[in-house]
Amino acid sequence: MGLSVGVSGAVALCVGTAAWLMAAQDHGRRRARVLFADGEVRPPLRVLRERAVELLERSRERREWLCLPVALVVAVLGESVLPLLGGAAAVPLVRRWLRRRALGKERERREAGVVALCGATVGELRAGHEPGQALLVALRGNGVMGAAEAGVSAAARFGGDVPGALAQAAREPGLDGLAGVAACWRVAVDGGAGLAAGLDRLEGALRAERRRREELRAQLAGAWSTVAVLALLPVLGLGLGAALGADPLRVLLHTPAGLVCLVAGGLLEAAGLCWAARIVRAGETG
Repeated sequence: MGLSVGVSGAVALCVGTAAWLMAAQDHGRRRARVLFADGEVRPPLRVLRERAVELLERSRERREWLCLPVALVVAVLGESVLPLLGGAAAVPLVRRWLRRRALGKERERREAGVVALCGATVGELRAGHEPGQALLVALRGNGVMGAAEAGVSAAARFGGDVPGALAQAAREPGLDGLAGVAACWRVAVDGGAGLAAGLDRLEGALRAERRRREELRAQLAGAWSTVAVLALLPVLGLGLGAALGADPLRVLLHTPAGLVCLVAGGLLEAAGLCWAARIVRAGETG
């Protein structure tokens, strides 16, 4: 009986040792893949820095969830669950605003890419390339069209309807300038006009339009600053009241009159911000 117990214990010890060695080997392989990725030695500090950058990028993609920690702090200070409910309601609104802002930046990037595409195509045409080949060379590494690039490249490579493909791609946000490229291409093919000259004039017009919008945005930066200050005034008022010992959170969250003032003030604040933002956006588009 004692012998069988000893044998069983030895077998269990061997199995445990083998499992530990396999786990250690697997951990060593994972660490080796991290430290020696792409055939080069990567110092641990560099690995930690890259991981930190990766975590920062992921946090930027979910910035709307920062409303919840802020709401939690206010809820703890005010001893009420209402700030948590407000923070949860603010998450989709902030997500929508961030998404609209990201779409605006992507639109601007595409507009700049169209201008660069016109300039690169003009350079290739003046270097002696055929129109289709010049467009293919200009498209390399541009990345402005996204999914529509495959259709335009196929049309240019195999002698298809390049103006039609460009007009189709121009329907996507930020690619409006490709409609002008398609018009220049169609005129050059049908009427024999110079494609390089037409694209050169189109590039100048697109650059002038972008420069006008940038100057207008710079002039309206003061208006946006005013809107931001107006949005922060209620928060400053609460901080001033707390500094004076008035305990505004208790009044707003635990008294009927305070709740009425909180709801009315929140609605007026939202209406004022929407109105001011609409006026500034109208000035930007005008």
